[in-house]
Amino acid sequence: MNNSSRVFTPAARQAQAERGSAKAYDQRIADGFPDVVTAELAKFIAEQDTAFLATATADGAPYVQHRGGPKGFIKVIDDRTLGFADFRGNRQYITLANLADNDRAFLFLLDPARRQRIKLWGRARVVENDPALIERLFDKGYKARPERAILFTIEAWDVNCSSHIVTRFTEAEVEQAFAAVKAKVEELQAENARLRSALSVRAGGDMKTDSDR
Repeated sequence: MNNSSRVFTPAARQAQAERGSAKAYDQRIADGFPDVVTAELAKFIAEQDTAFLATATADGAPYVQHRGGPKGFIKVIDDRTLGFADFRGNRQYITLANLADNDRAFLFLLDPARRQRIKLWGRARVVENDPALIERLFDKGYKARPERAILFTIEAWDVNCSSHIVTRFTEAEVEQAFAAVKAKVEELQAENARLRSALSVRAGGDMKTDSDR
């Protein structure tokens, strides 16, 4: 059996059959879902500065926590493992407690600017007291203090449809786009000033020529 049952449980397949969409996924189930980091996935992860990590208690109560940092804060450790630093400031420790009892986890990555999302099923674990790993995962210069690491082992991932994703841009993306517009405006203003100066010189020359006649 491939990993399709990790994504589409028997209950999900039953729901698809009852609602007429089961046949559309037959080939995908036969093929299975990717479970390694491809160039496509690595590139997508490198552009993300936010993510949502879902865990559950031992008895299945779900919990979703936002994770964020500088762009590319989630690092590719190897072809099956992702990792990120856990920064100081969290005092509820719900995610850490959940992972201590139940290592199943889910990462949801959303890129509103490009209207893309990727879902990753897997297992996660907390790594304490590993300075070398934290150093590998922490981006120098970022204003946060890492306390531990979280490693995520991929069991399956899927590129979800873009329907209903509202396009949004981060402050940095807006500033980058505006910088190009600002540079163009300044270029046009400089050209306008040059043309005005040239016309002024020309007009002055014409007036001098008329007075000499």
